Amino acid sequence: MQKGFLTVYWRDMIRFFRYKSLLFSSLLQPALWLAFFGVAMASNFDRYTSGIPVPPGGFSIGYLTFMGAGMIAMTTLFTSLYGGIIFLFDKNWGLMREIIASPLPRTHIIIGVGLSGVTKSFIQVIIITIFGILLGVQFFLGYPPLQIGIALIGIFAFVGIFALGFIFFSSAIAISMESPEGLQGVITLLTMPLFFVSNALYPIDSFPSFLKAFSGINPLTHMISGIRYFAIGSDFYALGTHYFNTPPQIVSSFMGLVVFAVVTFLLARWRFSKVVVT
Repeated sequence: MQKGFLTVYWRDMIRFFRYKSLLFSSLLQPALWLAFFGVAMASNFDRYTSGIPVPPGGFSIGYLTFMGAGMIAMTTLFTSLYGGIIFLFDKNWGLMREIIASPLPRTHIIIGVGLSGVTKSFIQVIIITIFGILLGVQFFLGYPPLQIGIALIGIFAFVGIFALGFIFFSSAIAISMESPEGLQGVITLLTMPLFFVSNALYPIDSFPSFLKAFSGINPLTHMISGIRYFAIGSDFYALGTHYFNTPPQIVSSFMGLVVFAVVTFLLARWRFSKVVVT
């Protein structure tokens, strides 16, 4: 069983590295987003917020640093939502019949693809973080080496559990679809509200009540809060807003993502249990 589980994982990773165009675009896209969109937006927001006073002793960050966590989140969201498309391709190419008919438990198939998606997300996080720091993103500012290591573990924990949740969700959708176009339409429909009704690009304090409530249960908001907590700190100012997170709040955000991942895994397992081999 373990060998089959690893086979599913390595099959997806080999395909990821073998298709050079897919590999290049998935690794380059987040860096380009940060380089062009991030720098352009930062120059405008920093100009408009430069006159907002910060209390004595307060730690203020620029917009590029603020949105650096948002770029990590956006890339992880896109990668995870498209992670389940492998099952749709397998259905269309006739490979799903062989996979389902194999003695490998169906839960291992789901988890194998999920962990390969998490690995891809980790690679992209590393690229965005390094490239962002070169551009001027102030992650880990003043951190000693040990604290940087702990911070990276925390970031990977949030990214990993978030990616698993959405890969399971994407897998449940993909196994129910018949065409890539249909899946892409569903993903586009989900991506816009998840990304823009979150704290990825701007504070949520000024949101209307119903949007603020949605942002509070948005998994993307909780992942971004965790990333900023570990990469920037627990107490800082950005865009005139004071951000302060306590360890219990971060643990609560992480546990919310764990619950989300468990629910989507159960949903994916239920959908795969309904697949009939023909």
